Amino acid sequence: MKKMYIKGSQAHAGGPIYRGFERAWEQVGYKVCTYSSLHDLTDEDDEYELMLSDSEYASPWYGSRHNHIISGYTLEESQYMYKMNIPIHHKILQRAKKAYMFVQPTFFAMPWVQHANYVSWCRDSPLINEINELEHVKLWHWNDILPENKKEWYGEWKEYTTIPLAFDSISYKQVENKEYEYDICFVGGWVDNGLNEKRSIMIEHFRKLMSSNLKCGIFVGKNISHEHENLLLYNSKLTLNIHDAYQRILGNDTNERTFKSLGLGGALVTDNIRQIRNIFPDLPMFSTPDEMMMLIDRYLTNPELLKKTKKHYRNEIATKHTYIDRVKQMMEL
Repeated sequence: MKKMYIKGSQAHAGGPIYRGFERAWEQVGYKVCTYSSLHDLTDEDDEYELMLSDSEYASPWYGSRHNHIISGYTLEESQYMYKMNIPIHHKILQRAKKAYMFVQPTFFAMPWVQHANYVSWCRDSPLINEINELEHVKLWHWNDILPENKKEWYGEWKEYTTIPLAFDSISYKQVENKEYEYDICFVGGWVDNGLNEKRSIMIEHFRKLMSSNLKCGIFVGKNISHEHENLLLYNSKLTLNIHDAYQRILGNDTNERTFKSLGLGGALVTDNIRQIRNIFPDLPMFSTPDEMMMLIDRYLTNPELLKKTKKHYRNEIATKHTYIDRVKQMMEL
């Protein structure tokens, strides 16, 4: 059986995303092994494929460059250890039969470019050329970059493919339970990607819901179980999605909640994101809290429209936008 290595124990949104990929690779016939560090791939592993990010690969370079100190060591000792790990990472990448590397841009828009979450840790290093020279390393990202930005943002990388996020159709199931039925529900967190912009956006919209007579299930930072999230999203009449400021302004990517909400609930009330428009051109979206309330009212006062919408998008997600669909796309690279 073919072996696929994937980074395990991903934090925050990365957790469900990479669990979705794990199960999808297993579904298409791979033995999936998770690793906490690329060093876990030992010399005994003579044939494997690899799914990794450029930040994992570049972590020794990045840590050394920014004087990150390894716990229990001095700065000098830490820098030495980082530098020794750079060729080890390259050897691991070279040995892979095939590697799928998620890459970040080397340039990003202001003010987000100032935060390490938004740009590649490989930038300003020789690592990009090393990666570009390896034909078996296939590059991908989930950003739908505008043509006028591609050269400036990704020009240092070789050819890459846009593969959006998806729905984990293996882990989430259609389970009916009327106790979890709300007019509209939201499950998420106060994600602070450096500028803490999302909190104010979310509060502005939640205030509108709080002043309504709707039965709302708003679960923010509650760490609810997978089972409860599954029941909430499937049984509620509507699901709500709200994006971060950079996603609203740039429109390059949408979050996994988009696909999870459509795959389970089917009827999604979401803010206006360019990538969502490209993937689901007929999906109504809102640009203001008032428009959000109008869209909610449109669905809740028209049961036939709500039923039709749920059936349509649940089917579209199941047939086109699961993680199994995404890994099959990767395998063709």
